[in-house]
Amino acid sequence: MRPTGKLHLGNLVGALQNWVKLQDDYESFHFVADWHMLTTDYADTADLRANTWEMVADWLAGGLDPEKATFFIQSLLPEHAELHLLFSMVTPLGWLERVPTYKEQLDNIKDRDLHTYGFLGYPVLQAADILMYKAQYVPVGEDQVAHVELTREIARRFNSFYGRVFPEPRVLLTPTPKLPGTDGRKMSKSYDNAIFLGDAPDVVSSKLATMITDPARKRRTDPGNPDVCPVFDLHKVFSSSETIDRVNRECRTAEIGCLDCKKLLAQHLNESLAPIQERRKPYEQNPQRVWDILEAGTAKARQVAQATMAEVRAAVKLK
Repeated sequence: MRPTGKLHLGNLVGALQNWVKLQDDYESFHFVADWHMLTTDYADTADLRANTWEMVADWLAGGLDPEKATFFIQSLLPEHAELHLLFSMVTPLGWLERVPTYKEQLDNIKDRDLHTYGFLGYPVLQAADILMYKAQYVPVGEDQVAHVELTREIARRFNSFYGRVFPEPRVLLTPTPKLPGTDGRKMSKSYDNAIFLGDAPDVVSSKLATMITDPARKRRTDPGNPDVCPVFDLHKVFSSSETIDRVNRECRTAEIGCLDCKKLLAQHLNESLAPIQERRKPYEQNPQRVWDILEAGTAKARQVAQATMAEVRAAVKLK
């Protein structure tokens, strides 16, 4: 994950919960993608260290276990940069220009200049991150499948020149529902519409109180349509089956109003967040624990990265 600070519900449902499940069945590596953050936010790094701590504390609070998975900081392993450099020598420019998210982000992010070499080469660095650990699987949602496919192509091309060094990793598709934010758009920090894992119960209730609902339901007595209501989308993820059935039924008959519907959601959401916030407290009381975990994980990842790069240098005849 890119270290942009505290995690929100979209991060929890879209990635973190899946990671927690996978750590019991796979040898997993999770890293602070601080170089990737620089591809778009290179002009402002003032909060990078603080954001790293907040993000990793949320990983731990969400259930990731450093005894089962390896946590590390990307920029502390120069091997990633070296492999990125070598991959950039063999990656055709056209491959990068065709990546779907490249043009999409150029079109959507207007407050920063993204016409940089680093931004174009983002998928090559991503390939280095994956192949450094000779990953067999990469857990992603549908929107990242193209990136993994490019990683496979880079591995294939590298192997064709220098012999088989890297496996071609496969996609491990994981459910990544797009959670709506309080304004109905995809939940995102940049949209200022997010509910964070650390939000207190009163903050959660306050944010939900402003959340948009079925736009066609103008009055309390009007029947609503949960199928087009962002609040109901959150109910389907965080509420009990009984509550989901009740809201689905009573909204359509105007037996329940939007205010009461949001109060029910707040109750279930706060119940879901309570154990996460409780697990976070020890790290808040002793912040150094997070840095110690990252230091230990980075040392472990470094051993793997150094072994991979020794093999790579030999294959390329750089030693």
